[in-house]
Amino acid sequence: MGLIWAIIVGAVIGALAGAITNNGQSMGWIANIVAGLIGSAIGQALLGSWGPSLAGMALIPSIIGAVILVLIVSFVVKRS
Repeated sequence: MGLIWAIIVGAVIGALAGAITNNGQSMGWIANIVAGLIGSAIGQALLGSWGPSLAGMALIPSIIGAVILVLIVSFVVKRS
C-alpha cells in the first residue's frame, strides 16, 4: 500500500512542478509520476528532509527538486 501512496504523491508533485514551470501541458501522467519521484529524491538529497512529509517524501524539498528536474529536462529537449 505504501508504493501506491508514493506513486500518487509523486504524481501530484510532478504535476505541481509542471504547473510551476508551465510545462505541465506537455507532460503526461507517467512523466508526472517519474518527475515527482526522481525530483523528490533529488530535492531531498540536496535540501534534506524538512517540512511536512507525506508517503515518506518531504513535500517542499521534493517540489523544489521536481521543478529543477523539469527545468533541466525541458532545456535539454528544447535544444535537441
